[in-house]
Amino acid sequence: MHFKHDRHPENDPKYKGLNVSKGVSDTPIVNPYLKKIKRKKLLSADEYVKGILSGDISVLSRAVTLVESSLPDHHILAQEVIEKCLPHAGKSVRIGITGVPGAGKSTFIEALGMFLIRRNHKLAVLAIDPSSERSKGSILGDKTRMEELSVAKNAFIRPSPSAGSLGGVARKTRESIILCEAAGFDTVFVETVGVGQSETAVHSMVDFFLLIQIAGAGDELQGIKRGIMEMADGIAINKSDGSNIEKAQVAKSQYQNALHLFPAPKSGWSPQVITCSSVEKTGIDELWNMILRYIAFVRKNHYFDQNRTAQSKYWMYESINEQLKSNFYQNPEITALLKKYEDKVLSDEISSFVAAKDLLDFYFSQKNNH
Repeated sequence: MHFKHDRHPENDPKYKGLNVSKGVSDTPIVNPYLKKIKRKKLLSADEYVKGILSGDISVLSRAVTLVESSLPDHHILAQEVIEKCLPHAGKSVRIGITGVPGAGKSTFIEALGMFLIRRNHKLAVLAIDPSSERSKGSILGDKTRMEELSVAKNAFIRPSPSAGSLGGVARKTRESIILCEAAGFDTVFVETVGVGQSETAVHSMVDFFLLIQIAGAGDELQGIKRGIMEMADGIAINKSDGSNIEKAQVAKSQYQNALHLFPAPKSGWSPQVITCSSVEKTGIDELWNMILRYIAFVRKNHYFDQNRTAQSKYWMYESINEQLKSNFYQNPEITALLKKYEDKVLSDEISSFVAAKDLLDFYFSQKNNH
C-alpha cells in the first residue's frame, strides 16, 4: 500500500482517531546567527602603526594576531608593521621568567606585575609555549589566576601562539615584543611555559633571566638542569612564607653556593638569590631592586647593548634557518619523494645520510634550474 502524501500510514482516514504529529524539525548544526558576525577587516600597515603608537590596546592585539597568523598575506603585512614600529621599540626592560611547574609563576607574575603597575609602569606579559596544545600550562589558563593584573589598565597579557615549532613561536614572540614596546610598554615579561628548549629561546630575547624556585621540595638542586642555572641572572625562591621561611633560607644558601661553581657570565654580573612570597607580597620590592641593579650594571659596562646586538644577529640566522626548513618541506616534489626515501632507509636499502644527501641534491638542483 502506497501513501503518496504522507509519510505516516497511520494518518490514513481509515485509522480514525489516530493522529501522529509531524514532530519537531532538527536544530540546524550551524548557528543561524553566525552569518551576522562579521570578521574585522584588516587595517592598512599605517593604520596599525598609528594605533600602536597611540597606545590603542585593541589595535595592538590585532597586530599581534596578525604577527601570529600563518597566512602569507598576513605575514607580509605584519613585517611591514614591524619595520615601521622598529624605530619606536627597544626602550623597555625585557625580563624572562622560568621555573619548575608548581613554583607559582602566575601568582609571582601577578605580584611583581601589580607592584610595577602601582609604580606607573606599563607592563606587557607574553608567553612562549610550543607545547600548549598538549600541556594545559598555557598562560591563557593563568590569566584567570591573574585576576588583578588581567584587568589592570596598564597591563597587556597575551597567551602564547599555541603549537607550531619552537622557532616559529619564539620568532613571533620576539616580534610581539617590538610591537608592545612601540605601544609604550616599558617592561616586558616573557614567560616560558613549555619546558626544555624554550628557556634558551626566551634567554635569547630578554635582558634579564629570572629562575623561580620553591623550597622544601627536597634536593632542589638535583632537579634543575645545569644549563638553566647557568642562564639565570637571578633566582627567586618563591613561597617563602609561614613554615616555609626557614626552608627558603636553607635553599637560598644552597643556590648561592651552587652559583659560585659556574663560570662567571659574560655580563660580569654575579647572579643573586632572593627569597620572596607572591601571596604575602614580601621580597617583591627587593627582587625588583636586584633587577634594576643588574640593568644599571650592564648598561655601565656596555654589555646591555652588546647583548641586544648579539640577540638580533642570532634571530636573523634563526629566521633564515626556519625559512629554509619550511621551504624544503613545503616543496611538493620533495614531499612526494620523502616517503619513498623513508621506505628505502627503513628497509636498509640506503643509509639515512645518503637519503638526506640525495633529497637535498634534488632540492638544490631544482632551485638552480629555476
